[in-house]
Amino acid sequence: MSEYRALRERYSLLDICRTPDLATEVTLQPVRRIEVDAAILFSDLLLPLEPMGIAFDFIKGEGPAIESPLRSEADLDRTRRFEPREKLSYVLDAIRQIKVALGGRVPLIGFAGAPFTLASYAIEGGHSSNFAHTKSLMYGYPAAWHRFCDLIADIIGDYLVAQVEAGVDCVQVFDSWVGALNAADYREFILPHTKKIFARLAESGTAVPTIHFGVGTGSILDLLRDAGGDVIGADWRTPLDEAWARIGPDRGIQGNLDPTLLLGPLDRVFAATDEVLARAAGRPGHIFNLGHGILPSTPLEHVQALARYVHQQTAT
Repeated sequence: MSEYRALRERYSLLDICRTPDLATEVTLQPVRRIEVDAAILFSDLLLPLEPMGIAFDFIKGEGPAIESPLRSEADLDRTRRFEPREKLSYVLDAIRQIKVALGGRVPLIGFAGAPFTLASYAIEGGHSSNFAHTKSLMYGYPAAWHRFCDLIADIIGDYLVAQVEAGVDCVQVFDSWVGALNAADYREFILPHTKKIFARLAESGTAVPTIHFGVGTGSILDLLRDAGGDVIGADWRTPLDEAWARIGPDRGIQGNLDPTLLLGPLDRVFAATDEVLARAAGRPGHIFNLGHGILPSTPLEHVQALARYVHQQTAT
């Protein structure tokens, strides 16, 4: 969006995340321009890493870069616990401002990163195609791995509860890279920690809907359901009805249009949208969404047309 790019010419991504006025403005931008049914807090998954003692920054054209990646058992054990209400208070201040600015127009979704995704960024130093360093520590030092992920789960659970207390209407747990694991590894190394996050939300009495999202998770959708979430995200690789069958009828589903379709002609976008909606078959519990994040080169008018089309096709 041009208005977002104009802000980015003046401020870094972290500047925007850490400045409630700017985070509020960027959160509202798509609500003003696109017929979305919810606002999503402008923030970043990696914000909890710095108070844990894991410094990072964003490199233009490359994405996040960890200053000193964790590469040993001792590195994992040196990370610190912190109180999100203190160290991430700027996020909570932004939530309060956004809620006032929205004025009830649409609900606000908060979010945080899940254990595998946060751990893999901290260990790899950025995104990875094979997660070799992460898996090496996971397999080689399982006790240290579990201590580290347990710490992440404690922090993220408290962070999401704090977001709900600040006013978000729903929270989403992003495990963007967990599709790198097979079912056995997910069950052993990740499921207990992600389950702890959702349990913390339930125990807190903060009764807001929860969404659990991953990419490349077609083979472990049932395990994502077991880990927690009222709604499970499905990417575009698995047809929506097949994904829902794996998740189970007792949960909602979010998805699952391929975001790259928005780079092509609208007739193809609409045809693919029709297929997603047909597979949902009007069942309650479907949140129409992309199967992953929107690409920077996506024409805004295609996103606007998609939102209008979905509303037209699902109007009752």
